[in-house]
Amino acid sequence: MQPEGPYRFTHLLGGSPVGKAWAAIDEQGRFVSVAVLDATVAAAPGWREAFAEVANALAQSPDGPPITYADFSAAAPWVAYAAEAGPAPEKLFRALGVEYQPVPAAPRPVSAPPQPVSGVPQPVSGVPQPVSGVPQPVSGVPQPVSGVPQPVSGVPQPVVDMPHAPWAVQSAAIPNQSPAHPVSAAPASSAPASPAGPAGHGVAPTPAAVSGPPADVPPFDPYAAPVRRIKPSAPPKRRTGLWAGVAALALVAVVGGGAGIYALSSDEPDEPDAPPTATSSGFPAATPLAPGLKPWAQAALRSPEERALAVAGPSMVFVEVVFTGYVRNKAGGALLDKAPVTFSRRCSGVVVQHEGYVLSNSQCVQPTPDVLVGGALNAVANRLVSEGSLQAKDISTYTRSRLSTSVLTGANAGDQPETRLYGQLNIAKGEVTDSPAIAGTVVRALPIEAGNIALIKLDQKNLPTSELNTSASVSPETSLLVLGYGTTDTSFRAATYTVLSKTVTVTGIDSSTPLNPYRINEDLGLYSRGGIAIDPSGRVVGMLDNDVLRPDKANRLVVPVSAMTALLQTAGVTNTLGKGDNQYRSGLDAYFAGDESKAIARFDEAARTSPTNLLAQSYRQAAIDSRGPGDDSGGSSWAVPVIAAAGGALAVAVVVAVAMLLARRRNSRF
Repeated sequence: MQPEGPYRFTHLLGGSPVGKAWAAIDEQGRFVSVAVLDATVAAAPGWREAFAEVANALAQSPDGPPITYADFSAAAPWVAYAAEAGPAPEKLFRALGVEYQPVPAAPRPVSAPPQPVSGVPQPVSGVPQPVSGVPQPVSGVPQPVSGVPQPVSGVPQPVVDMPHAPWAVQSAAIPNQSPAHPVSAAPASSAPASPAGPAGHGVAPTPAAVSGPPADVPPFDPYAAPVRRIKPSAPPKRRTGLWAGVAALALVAVVGGGAGIYALSSDEPDEPDAPPTATSSGFPAATPLAPGLKPWAQAALRSPEERALAVAGPSMVFVEVVFTGYVRNKAGGALLDKAPVTFSRRCSGVVVQHEGYVLSNSQCVQPTPDVLVGGALNAVANRLVSEGSLQAKDISTYTRSRLSTSVLTGANAGDQPETRLYGQLNIAKGEVTDSPAIAGTVVRALPIEAGNIALIKLDQKNLPTSELNTSASVSPETSLLVLGYGTTDTSFRAATYTVLSKTVTVTGIDSSTPLNPYRINEDLGLYSRGGIAIDPSGRVVGMLDNDVLRPDKANRLVVPVSAMTALLQTAGVTNTLGKGDNQYRSGLDAYFAGDESKAIARFDEAARTSPTNLLAQSYRQAAIDSRGPGDDSGGSSWAVPVIAAAGGALAVAVVVAVAMLLARRRNSRF
């Protein structure tokens, strides 16, 4: 049996007492090497954790091999590396403190019978020996990768130390290992294997050595005329009337059966106009849909981390607040610039009530007057630069010199500046004020000392919602997943924003304030404030904020969930999941348990109830593709009896036709 994973395993690279290394090809035809910890070893205490920690520690080292994909929660945990990374699996096994024996590079002659690979791994006693250096704490998942591998152009070139025919299974035995029993993860013989297993990853048959046809069979001559040895009798007179009747009956049956089959294939619930696609391994790929987060690309496939991201991802909101007003002198109210100034502030948020309530960052959506006038002065300075009346190097000086003497107002000196707030789910773009942007207002905002959290009401219902973990207990060295919006675009005006995620570690608790916020070791970027930290089940345990004690003011401070719940209680809003949220979570439960039929139905219900939950549609398509061809579960209930009736009609037609034919022949003899 081949190891698990979204690859076609080609041959064995080497082995150790605790696992093996395989060469494989991904779905874009690129070579990878995969280290697989044997399932019996993974069941022993300490080995699964050590395997994950050492893999991550190597990946984080300066010259360490980067991880392509991994699944540390599989029965036989595995981690994959690009073939260009060299003998990465060997480094991993040796770092675990065990011996490793590579398979000889030269393959056996094809005509030679294959030898069984090493036997079942010997029982492992104790826990693995410590490796040099202290691995970074992990939660059982590799560091997020950039995404699903992109298609490459051209035919993959052979990699060093790999056979030129990657589909030819390596049959050489590992030196110094007993060949008594075939290993469960290796080919046991050279018999052709199924070209595709349940996940679409089989081993192609080994090409057999053919020296020519058997000696007793003459070679085929394509130009030789066929010789008819027995002269056939004259054909009987055709009974066209009888066979026309049979054909008509058969046609009725076929049409009826075709209608039923069409019903089975077409009676899926209404498909999206541009349905997502999925890879043969059962996880979504790049699709016409645009969910803000792709959990399958940021965590090990089908892992608890992927599920946690899938739970929280749909509820993330990109928040943009647009301010328009006039900059005036505080003392006399004189206009600093006669033209109105418009600028915006952008951050993240999370839906906490399906009727449209969102929690975000106060200083982003309702900044203090000094922050507000600073943004306005900076906008004025940039406009002066574009007009040529101010040099770019003087923007900072221009803003600082006027900060304490200026104020931002509306059209009149006593008016407040105009404020417009918009929220976007999934992939977002700056300066969008119509659909898919959703208008909103600030309901209540807490000052910095009280948590710096704001409650927003968006003008749309049935939004996917996150659940707050009100009993969360966070301590130093705790690993969390953080989510927030970010962008790589250099142009601010129309930048595109997606949801980023990262595994972080709590470095300490700040007990100097009543809130007791905690600090983390990583940052998602400038626009992640208002983002969230989640626990392994996908529930929110805190909100991201900028750490003013840091020189870079990075968003490495997490406000505890208690401040979030306190604000909701004050505003009279409860953190409740909607119907679509429960349907979506039920679909995730079924999907990650392997019940694709149930998952499809639940995801379809969730997508109908909450149309903005694009992840429900993506995972629905993944479940459809994971189910594989030939599985008709979930089809129309009425189509089954139609097909059965059609089959019965066809059977009756055949029986009647045969009976009539026999009767006519019997009569013709007399």
